[in-house]
Amino acid sequence: MRRLAVFLASSDGHDPAHAALAAGVGKELARRGIGVVYGGGCRGLMGEMADGALKAGGEVIGVIPRSMVEREWAHEGVTELLLCDSMHERKAMMAERADAFVALPGGLGTLEEVFEVWSWRQLGFHAKPVGFLDAGGFWTPTLDALRGIADSGLLPPSTLDDLAVAPDLPGLLEALEERLRSAPQPAHGASAR
Repeated sequence: MRRLAVFLASSDGHDPAHAALAAGVGKELARRGIGVVYGGGCRGLMGEMADGALKAGGEVIGVIPRSMVEREWAHEGVTELLLCDSMHERKAMMAERADAFVALPGGLGTLEEVFEVWSWRQLGFHAKPVGFLDAGGFWTPTLDALRGIADSGLLPPSTLDDLAVAPDLPGLLEALEERLRSAPQPAHGASAR
């Protein structure tokens, strides 16, 4: 895995442990030589993760709509800042540059992003693994709701089983790598997305 797309909050939230987690994830990914692809923000958990990776000498690629740059939300210190015109384009650019996707603590935007790439995987638009870093049980209520949807017959259990979930980053990276190794390779010349 060369690069990991990380979806996470652009705000701080109420629990300081989330900021520490984000910074620690950035630092550990840099230590392992894994580049970060994220939404390009300088604030909240996004900024903490980017700064953690940068301080550890890691590669950080931010992808952000021009309208957000105009509002001074962009992180100017990242390795590469890619500008786009819409949220749709932002997500496509992030997906193109990443080998896998992970959700850290976040809100509506984080959920929307991770569910979209997960649904793309299930529909066969890409074979890149998707995971939730369930540190401190943050995602447990969401995962419980998904199990309820699977129990109702509206989500195949195999789709839920395909999701990588772990309480810590080493465990999650191991689960993502396992899924990468077992993923079918795209035909020669086929798009990864």
